Order: sequence, then structure tokens, then C-alpha cells
Amino acid sequence: MLKREHKPAAPGFVVLREVGKNRWELLGEAKRTPGLTARAARSQAILDATGGQAEAGEVYAAVLRSEWRVAMDWALPSTA
Repeated sequence: MLKREHKPAAPGFVVLREVGKNRWELLGEAKRTPGLTARAARSQAILDATGGQAEAGEVYAAVLRSEWRVAMDWALPSTA
């Protein structure tokens, strides 16, 4: 029987832009550029997701893709 190997996803970011008070627009995902510090990698991800069109004064968020998945892992509290 063949075993299917699970290949972990490459490190990356989910990139969002603030479009209003407490409102965010999902711009997409960007790969993490190897060799950069965490802050520089987030900045590069924002530039990648915006096609280099990010401007000073705009508010962006680059969340690690792995954290994004963890944040979606929730369940209703037990009612027992």
C-alpha cells in the first residue's frame, strides 16, 4: 500500500489592508523571503501582495500563514 507523504507548506504570510475602522480587506498570500529578518520579511510580503503599490500611511498586516490557520481553529465552549 502506498503512503501519501504530507509535505508542509512553505512559510508565508496572509496579507491584509485596513479599509475602515475595524475593517480589513484580504489582499492574498505571499511567500516568506528567506534570509530576511521577521520585520523585513513582513514588509516584503506586503510589497509582494500589493505588487509594490503599498504606500506610507496605509495600514497593512502580514500574519504568518501558520498563525492564520491556528487562529481559525476554534470550537464552541463546552456547555457541560
